[in-house]
Amino acid sequence: MAPYRRIEVRPIAGALGAEIGGVELSALDDETFAEIEAAWLEHLVVFFRGQDITPEQQIAFARRFGEIHHHPFMKGMDEHPDILEIVKEEGDTKAFGEVWHTDQMFNPKPAKATILYAKETPDAGGDTLFANMYLAYEALSEPMKALLGGVRTWNVGDRKKLYEADKAGITREGRYTGNMKMAAKVRDPGDLQTEAAHPIVRTHPETGRKALYISNHTQTLEGFRAAEAQPIVAFLRTHAVEPEFTCRLRWQVGTLAIWDNRCAQHRALNDYAGKRRRMHRITIAGDAPF
Repeated sequence: MAPYRRIEVRPIAGALGAEIGGVELSALDDETFAEIEAAWLEHLVVFFRGQDITPEQQIAFARRFGEIHHHPFMKGMDEHPDILEIVKEEGDTKAFGEVWHTDQMFNPKPAKATILYAKETPDAGGDTLFANMYLAYEALSEPMKALLGGVRTWNVGDRKKLYEADKAGITREGRYTGNMKMAAKVRDPGDLQTEAAHPIVRTHPETGRKALYISNHTQTLEGFRAAEAQPIVAFLRTHAVEPEFTCRLRWQVGTLAIWDNRCAQHRALNDYAGKRRRMHRITIAGDAPF
């Protein structure tokens, strides 16, 4: 573990995840940020309690990690286009992100990181689960690792296409059904590419570690027949989120989390019917996986 001097790092599970204390994100110097970044790379998802920051301060913090990425299907806030405001109202039955996924996997250059800041939370429920894809890869048998070497997945971002694929029997996992009330402002992606192929085992560009790279966006394996690909994809989706690879974050107002989409999946739990939840999200642009 890194010798942190400016921050307190408290792991929350054996697999991944840590709470960082002793930090006010509204007043962050370069040395403290360097330790935060190191802790993030070590623990995959880190979070801060009791933060009171403005949208401008959240954006400034995000830009320390890289260029801000704009979602192809959703618009940012009118006053702050870099931020997606994600709201589940009391009467909504669906929650945004309620299946296991990694953000923007359908993009040729998927998101590097996601920063989520809790503005309103239910008194109970609405937690987020995370899963360590390094461990998911490392736990595979050597023959399975050999099989997956050089294999690429095909990933789709359009929920209508995901639904049609499900009806056609290409996948067997839960999906948005296309009639979900959007939790943020919808926009037309225009000419932006929202389907992409990626290696199913990717190498993290900063740590050098290999991670299983799969998500609910994954539809099939390139070059495989559907009947061949489906059982492999289904197995890997289930394997990737085994409990021993996961941690759970309980949100409170003022909690801010950042996770690494290159080596972690996440899932928002929809277990707070009749209650409101409001979050501010920023994603950081990434590189093409290799």
